[in-house]
Amino acid sequence: MKVRDGGRPFGSGNGRKVEAMAQFMDVHRGMQGITADQLMEAHQADLAIEKDESVHFERAWADPEAGLVYCLSEAPSAEAVQRIHERAGHKADEIHAVPLSV
Repeated sequence: MKVRDGGRPFGSGNGRKVEAMAQFMDVHRGMQGITADQLMEAHQADLAIEKDESVHFERAWADPEAGLVYCLSEAPSAEAVQRIHERAGHKADEIHAVPLSV
């Protein structure tokens, strides 16, 4: 698994630094033929236990022909994302920090 972490501190307005939740995009390979029902089932498995690691899975996408699944999450670390995916039964092949979005 490749992991790129990206927690971003920000000012809380009172002079203290607070750790912001970072966003992550992860990739699952080898998912050829995945159906919408299977994608929803996997996403629900993550949602059921995400709080254990202070993770929130926002959305999931799939390309059944290419066998790729992508998940967008907010989490304290890429490792926390991976721990939830592993417990839910679908370890990510790559996890990338998303430090900038528009």
